Amino acid sequence: MPRKAEEGDGVRGPQMRRLQLQLEAQQWDKTMRLPLALLFLCVPGSLSLSGPSTVMGTVGGSLSVQCQYKEKYKTFTKYWCRQPCLPLWNQTVATGRSEEKMRSGRVSIVDHAEDLTFTVTLENLTADDAGKYRCGIATILQEEGLHGFLPDLFIQVQVFVSPRSQIVSIHFLLLILLKVPLFLMMLSAVLWVNRPQWAICGTQSRPEEDNLQPSLSIDILSRNTATHTRRGRTSGPKHSISSHLVPQNW
Repeated sequence: MPRKAEEGDGVRGPQMRRLQLQLEAQQWDKTMRLPLALLFLCVPGSLSLSGPSTVMGTVGGSLSVQCQYKEKYKTFTKYWCRQPCLPLWNQTVATGRSEEKMRSGRVSIVDHAEDLTFTVTLENLTADDAGKYRCGIATILQEEGLHGFLPDLFIQVQVFVSPRSQIVSIHFLLLILLKVPLFLMMLSAVLWVNRPQWAICGTQSRPEEDNLQPSLSIDILSRNTATHTRRGRTSGPKHSISSHLVPQNW
């Protein structure tokens, strides 16, 4: 009996060691998987999320940043923030429901789940908007007994904001130097075209007045001639009567 027990212990010993080695290998695999996942997610521009590294805009304009993600992150929350991405940073904006645009001040974000992309738009840019931003996905690790939070998956985007372009300044110069004088010339031309109508209306009334004056002079002249003829007629008979009354031999 003691010999059988010793033989049994000799057989169980290697089996226990093998089982112990397998458990240690599994534990090592799990412990190594987490740092690898952390390293993979912390590297900006990883394969799970892609987007532009730099974008440019002009003061007063707007710019858009489009980031693309993998299918497995379709239901995750996407966000945009300015580094260092503090919780109370005024330019932090995150997605809500799919295809719903969320806004925070001059920044908006919308998740296009069907295209596996989300777009961030910055409006009414200022020079202070230039800097480093983070286009990211809030991730949670839940697989094979590992529950917890992982660092967010993100890419870094450098935003450059330039002053107003020369084209805009040239446009304003043309507006001031050419368009305004042209408008004034057109306005003066319209007034000049309408001016002869007023002159014609004024000259149409003058001939009537001029026609009235000759008629008045003619009436006065005719009246004068009439009076003269009447006087001549009255003076003629008087002279004849006086000639008859005066004796001829004087």
